[in-house]
Amino acid sequence: MKIIRVSTPEERDKAYEVRRAVFVEEQGVPVEVEIDEFEDAAEHFVIIDGDRPVGAARLRLLGDTAKLERICVLMSHRKYGLGRDMVIAMEEVSKELGAVRAKLHGQTHAEPFYTKLGYQPASEIFMEEGIPHLLMVKTY
Repeated sequence: MKIIRVSTPEERDKAYEVRRAVFVEEQGVPVEVEIDEFEDAAEHFVIIDGDRPVGAARLRLLGDTAKLERICVLMSHRKYGLGRDMVIAMEEVSKELGAVRAKLHGQTHAEPFYTKLGYQPASEIFMEEGIPHLLMVKTY
């Protein structure tokens, strides 16, 4: 399996395919919310297993802060460390782009996952598309 920093429309479509499967089909997020106005301003990532996309994420730089977004792995490929590998890859790219910290809106069930990666909760629980989230932050 390999993580690709998206550079073609075809690779971006593969990332969207995973995001639709996880967020739209599995979690019930409306597709018009999932694919939004920030797509063209973001760096996209996709994890490929053979020729099949199995993970995706996007990264936006907001000043010197990286915003990690839309991090997801297909159910069939969870528990193999792909989410961790994706976050680490995104952090590396964000540092190359000049970020000194990262933030993300993590679903509350994923708080232990992000905590293991050095992120700390920085908000009360809030709702996004009916799903409880926390703002989590990390300084590099």
